[in-house]
Amino acid sequence: MTAHAELAATRIEVELGERSYTVHIGSGVRNTLPDLVAALGAKRAAIVTARPPELLPDLGIPALVLRAQDGEHDKTLATVESTCRQFAEFGLTRSDVVISCGGGTVTDSVGLAAALYHRGVPVVHLPSSLLAQVDASVGGKTAVNLPEGKNLVGAYWQPKAVLCDTDLLSTLPAREWTNGYGEIARCHFIGAGDLRGLPLPEQIAASVALKASVVMSDERDNGRRHLLNYGHTLGHALERATDYALRHGEGVAIGTVFAGRLAAALGRVSEQRAAEHLDVVRHYDLPWRLPAEVGTEQLIDLMRLDKKATSGLAFVLDGAGGPDLVQDVPEQLVVETLAAMPRG
Repeated sequence: MTAHAELAATRIEVELGERSYTVHIGSGVRNTLPDLVAALGAKRAAIVTARPPELLPDLGIPALVLRAQDGEHDKTLATVESTCRQFAEFGLTRSDVVISCGGGTVTDSVGLAAALYHRGVPVVHLPSSLLAQVDASVGGKTAVNLPEGKNLVGAYWQPKAVLCDTDLLSTLPAREWTNGYGEIARCHFIGAGDLRGLPLPEQIAASVALKASVVMSDERDNGRRHLLNYGHTLGHALERATDYALRHGEGVAIGTVFAGRLAAALGRVSEQRAAEHLDVVRHYDLPWRLPAEVGTEQLIDLMRLDKKATSGLAFVLDGAGGPDLVQDVPEQLVVETLAAMPRG
């Protein structure tokens, strides 16, 4: 992996052999899209965007523009089917390109559509939310939700490039910043170091560089990539329990505080290290209390559906040697730790 400044932009290489690609981070990097598309040799493009299409440069080739909706309720197999059918009506082929522009739910669902259509069409992501730039658009995981759980249907499909244009963040509402900072906060505990106080582009680049290093060592989630799910077991359960009224990054923030407390309860870390989880989350002005209306048993039931769990309850937890996936965590200890979490 390399990261260096070039024309005020940062380039981070995700080195995966023939599936390698570059993540470009900086102001105006979306304007390199026509050159990227030309280099791919695409004759036509399908642009699926949750942002105004005029924000994207003219590609110089015939393009189908499909409007998308950011949000978990549209992250479904029905959305993927509709998208693929419109690809087919347009005559998209495997030698063309799909372009996504939106938040994490858009990059996830469009990435899955690109993976499935004709058994794989090249895709380029232009993440337009902080959460999508620091996490969702990088790494090749694509998925949609089922009524039974989050991200239960998906595929690995690496993009050809990711363009994290920081100009696209300028109009984000306050809650979208919170959503993204939840993913940045959890990076503190999985190897990124203390990012507090750094300029935002540097925090984005550090988060992407960390994810790239993990993906390069474990592309298909057989080991180290579990670390990226720090705070996510409870976070995903909270999203489902609130019918996604709680956003992903908000759930991850609460899940990060819980992970610190659970690690301390298991004797893996000190109380001081557990308290550091709360300090980092509060630095980013993130939620850290459990929603008052969500019951403990409901959360336990939802956490049993977590994809990391092979038996019982599983969490990525901090430890003396760093974070690790811990299987078969005693349910009673999880219940007690949840009960001790503040609510409100």
